Amino acid sequence: MAEGEGKGCSSSIAPTGENAFSEEWRKSRTHCPPKEPQPLNCPKCGSTRIDKNGHRYLRGEIDIQRFVCQKCGYRFSEPYHYKGCLPKGKRRICAVLQDAKNLTEATKTKIVAGRENHSTTPQDVKGKIVELCFHMQKQGYSETTIRLTRSALNVLSDRGADLSNPESVKETIFKQHWSEARKRNVINAYTLYLKIQKLTWEPPRTKVNRKFPFIPTEKEIDDLIAGCGKKCSTFLQLLKETAMRCGEAKRLEWTDIDFEKNIITLNLPEKGSNPRLWKVSQKLISMLNNLPRDSEAVFGSGPITSMKTTFGKARKRLAEKLQNPRLKRISFHTLRHWKATMLQHQTKDPLYVRDFLGHKELRNTEIYITIERTLFEPYSDEFTVRIAEKPEDVKSLLEVGFEYVCQKDNLIFLRKRK
Repeated sequence: MAEGEGKGCSSSIAPTGENAFSEEWRKSRTHCPPKEPQPLNCPKCGSTRIDKNGHRYLRGEIDIQRFVCQKCGYRFSEPYHYKGCLPKGKRRICAVLQDAKNLTEATKTKIVAGRENHSTTPQDVKGKIVELCFHMQKQGYSETTIRLTRSALNVLSDRGADLSNPESVKETIFKQHWSEARKRNVINAYTLYLKIQKLTWEPPRTKVNRKFPFIPTEKEIDDLIAGCGKKCSTFLQLLKETAMRCGEAKRLEWTDIDFEKNIITLNLPEKGSNPRLWKVSQKLISMLNNLPRDSEAVFGSGPITSMKTTFGKARKRLAEKLQNPRLKRISFHTLRHWKATMLQHQTKDPLYVRDFLGHKELRNTEIYITIERTLFEPYSDEFTVRIAEKPEDVKSLLEVGFEYVCQKDNLIFLRKRK
């Protein structure tokens, strides 16, 4: 028997130099076979709901998979099969620096440099983003906010930003042709990412100027509703009558609709809005009744992005068919702006519009006052005056656009601009 053959791992002769940890040397050590993979359980809570969470690199060659528990958030590494098979003189290379007393300063510097070079690998970045999303889920963030945050961080990483280096992120943001609102959202996402990593930065300045939304005509909206498919047209009609946000409408369930009284209830609003209740038209109720009931949600359990894609294709086709490029500017949220403007014109009551939209503060509704005044600016100072005595006459005049002026001697004076 040759010297060292059949003996323990520490007595075998290992190659030195660049091939110290080559695949040939590992395969030759048949007396130290790797352990069979076992089902992973969280060492802290025992859960089997485990996700990959990046890699650890040992001496720049050997990588160890990192994992994160979905239940408790604990991070841990997979067992290292070759730990007991390393040569005796090499085993302390992977030790923690403060415990590696027999390492020279040059070796320590080399190890630290190796770790720095591999601290921002794509696997590590994806693992940290997953960790952030899990934290946001535990903190009660909405699914939409989590999705947009994950998307913003992935875009930064894909476009060359080093998420561990705030200056690199600033440079990447500066090079993008994004709107100020988009930059602000990306900066907020990265600020939250640094907070989870217990880091800080000085975010770049952004100045978001509030713009007036595009308000289409009712005929343009009706043209879109008539030209879309059954599901999409029902979705648009719902947005037109209730001024829901598209995410709120997408989560609408069949149990939220009272088909006998034509009432729709929203108990899960977005963006911290107030819950709302609407009396809708019989036309909308009939359109809802014609939809298939193959899910608890009225518009299915798929993502809202698929509906946006379908609507975008139909909108483009109708804009070319009707030779009306304004149709391309209409989005799901445009119908909310249109409904708010029409309500302000009909009621002249900002408090009513605020409650209809679910706003908690009146300042969010004030923009529609300005839009209404501009769109429906009077062109004449001449009025048509009517005098009514009975409540029925007053009601009929108000329904056709007359405004109350005053009351004298049991007579009610109303007027309407010519």
